[in-house]
Amino acid sequence: QVQLQESGGGSVQAGGSLRLSCVASGFTYRPYCMAWFRQAPGKEREGVARFNGIGITNYADSVKGRFTISQDSASGTLFLQMDTLTLEDTGVYYCAARPTGTGCNSGPPRTNEFSYWGQGTQVSVSS
Repeated sequence: QVQLQESGGGSVQAGGSLRLSCVASGFTYRPYCMAWFRQAPGKEREGVARFNGIGITNYADSVKGRFTISQDSASGTLFLQMDTLTLEDTGVYYCAARPTGTGCNSGPPRTNEFSYWGQGTQVSVSS
């Protein structure tokens, strides 16, 4: 059974940092394309950052220079380091994955690319 499990969310003041983690299990092979999304209350889910099997990364403009996506090569755990957080970063953050890498090298991730999703972890930024 394929599972994506996020952790690391929480409450933080504006300007602070959080590090999210996503553990993938049940895949026959390590997913080639993984990403982070977020959904703020009353808004659509939006792509934050993507990571592909050869380490190419892409970010939404709103997080460039503040967020860093990475993957532990040994475990395959996906991370999202979030620095200089703002109120607009509040939301539920989701990890997503797909086995194939076609097109996983350009632009922020899109929801219709991904077939596997985690349950999400809440990030709340306060002033």
